[in-house]
Amino acid sequence: MSHDRDLASTLPWSRSLRASQKRRTSAASKRRWSTRRRTTVAAMATAVIGFGGVAAAQTTTSGSAAKVQSGTTITSVQRKLGISADGVAGPQTRAAVKRFQRKAGIAVDGVIGPQTLAALGLAGGSTATARSTAKSGTAKSSSASGTTNATLRKIARCESGGDPTAISSDGTYRGKYQFDRQTWRANGGSGDPAAASEAEQDRIAAKLLAARGTQPWPVCGR
Repeated sequence: MSHDRDLASTLPWSRSLRASQKRRTSAASKRRWSTRRRTTVAAMATAVIGFGGVAAAQTTTSGSAAKVQSGTTITSVQRKLGISADGVAGPQTRAAVKRFQRKAGIAVDGVIGPQTLAALGLAGGSTATARSTAKSGTAKSSSASGTTNATLRKIARCESGGDPTAISSDGTYRGKYQFDRQTWRANGGSGDPAAASEAEQDRIAAKLLAARGTQPWPVCGR
């Protein structure tokens, strides 16, 4: 077998060039396929993560809404807020809640909590607390009023024997609480204290007691 080649012939070089081009084309094709596969996998992973995040957010929102309803439906809240009552505590409802909270001067957190429900007139479970607080405040007010009345009765008995027309021997101190004219006028009274109605004298005396305590009655106020 002869190993001699015709170096003048272009055939061997042409075959070599075609083989080289084929290898380069194949390699380029493999690279493109590999790149497309990596891109597709990354996109799928992003989509899955995004879907999971949305699902988690929806679950959290739904769970929060369920916890804060306290017997009041989301639909009722939406009606109060003047938005579409679809029963879904989504972004629209949350935004409306925040707007309402801002106007009502309460914490702007978008959560339909007891304070927000109370402000909407849907207190539900918190109504009892509000009523209890109101009763407590009324009781304290009544207690304070009772103490004031008892103090005034004691002062009146000591100063004048409880007589609204009493006048001191020198004419300086007048009425149930023995006002001098200057003190009487300074606290909103007019005319002669001893000539005023007993209710008016009680009112002025209560005002004076609230402002200065028993100081105006150094003896009878002890």
